[in-house]
Amino acid sequence: MKYNLFVLLLAIFTGCDTGDPDTNSNTENRNFKQDMRDFVIGISQKGKAEKLGFIVIPQNGIELVTITGDSNDIPDLHYLSAIDGNGQEDFLYGYDNDDVTSPETVTAYLKKFLDISKNAGNTILVTDYCSTPLKVSDSYNGNHSFGYVSYAAPERSLNVIPASAPQNVNAQNITTLQDAKNFLYLINPENFNTKADFIAAVTATNYDAIIMDLFLNDVAFSSEEINQLRNKANGDKRLVICYMSIGEAEDYRYYWQQSWNTTKPDWITAENPDWPGNYKVKYWNADWQGLIYKNSDSYLDKITKAGFDGVYLDIIDAFEYFE
Repeated sequence: MKYNLFVLLLAIFTGCDTGDPDTNSNTENRNFKQDMRDFVIGISQKGKAEKLGFIVIPQNGIELVTITGDSNDIPDLHYLSAIDGNGQEDFLYGYDNDDVTSPETVTAYLKKFLDISKNAGNTILVTDYCSTPLKVSDSYNGNHSFGYVSYAAPERSLNVIPASAPQNVNAQNITTLQDAKNFLYLINPENFNTKADFIAAVTATNYDAIIMDLFLNDVAFSSEEINQLRNKANGDKRLVICYMSIGEAEDYRYYWQQSWNTTKPDWITAENPDWPGNYKVKYWNADWQGLIYKNSDSYLDKITKAGFDGVYLDIIDAFEYFE
């Protein structure tokens, strides 16, 4: 989720009006950052209680690693200890446009926060959006120099497996996120007709971890299929991590009710103009959190029952919209 960095900082530190009527109509006196921290921590606690070593990786919204969202402030140790890594998009490439170098000011701003998490023992997973060979190489080399694990995504829709071999291929069974030296981000399976096709394509690679969706053609992957996906081409094992958006509701998900197409619950707000069918949610709302992880048959329960090794949580930066 992109944002204008300087406008965002001004809004956060001065409390200025963003001019967004949906945002300004929310008059609740809330700490939106803390609400999201609490949400992630709750997901982490349940996931780790249900499966030993369950991995939790929030993407973007990296400001949550400090108490106030200022990189010079005290790290939030409760939050940092609840997560195993941080995902970050557009760190070196893709912030303004795909295959374009991200502004140095943005990279420097993000790096301060990413290093706070890294120094707390978490693994940093960077997704840069670039396809030109020299830029792909620069992305991998640059992220490696910072101690980050990275993936150069050729398509922002995250629907393809790159033709080239993964960076830093290794003959090792991957049992923790810290073991991973590379990863594949493949959450849009539109180019695969069946789950068997998807499994065959993934198991023909040597990626240490894959971030993927729970569903293909609206059918969830089974625990047997997840076990198959753990197999690397070289015979070793990888991590299989499930993508889950927690800051937006998606009208193509199993939880979406037909009535919401005409009358939405008051905790569903504006549609994301960049991703039709995705709607901002008041993520602190009990009904939404019930769907995501608190109910007995929640989204998280479906993920853990399918045998995934962890979750990759998206739209963590939803607090920016409400601030």
